[in-house]
Amino acid sequence: MTDAPRSRTYSWADQRMDPEQVKRLTGLEFLQAIVAGKLPKPAIADTLGYTLTEVEKGLAVFEGGTDEFLYNPLGTVHGGYAATLLDSAMACAIQSTLPVGTGYTTVELKVNYIRPMTTRTGMVRCEGRMIHAGGRIGTAEGRVVGREDGKLYAHGTTTCLIFPL
Repeated sequence: MTDAPRSRTYSWADQRMDPEQVKRLTGLEFLQAIVAGKLPKPAIADTLGYTLTEVEKGLAVFEGGTDEFLYNPLGTVHGGYAATLLDSAMACAIQSTLPVGTGYTTVELKVNYIRPMTTRTGMVRCEGRMIHAGGRIGTAEGRVVGREDGKLYAHGTTTCLIFPL
């Protein structure tokens, strides 16, 4: 262990988008544009070091590392990181099913932590899968799994409110 301070520098894209452009896309088209780099990814993804890597109707996949800057005082990755991955993947799984002119917001998030993540965990993959998307409510489930070891680190469910933009 060393007392030497560590530093981390990162940058992010300008997030301002033309709201009229966004309203003309389905949820899937919007997310596909982010994966393709045609729209900026959310700044939180750069802040926490994760990326939307795959999306199809009813499925969204994010991947990220388990770097030391994510640690809590006990020397493991803070549980908020797994919660953020799950919230992102599950909500985007719902978003991927939404028609043009429709938005959503998370109203409930449930996370179960199975085992701690550390730098030794390496990259994790978080898959969100839509369970139901109706006119007003969408639900989804998700899992955070180690890419190298295949172990389950956390899983959860979400409820999202669906509304016209």
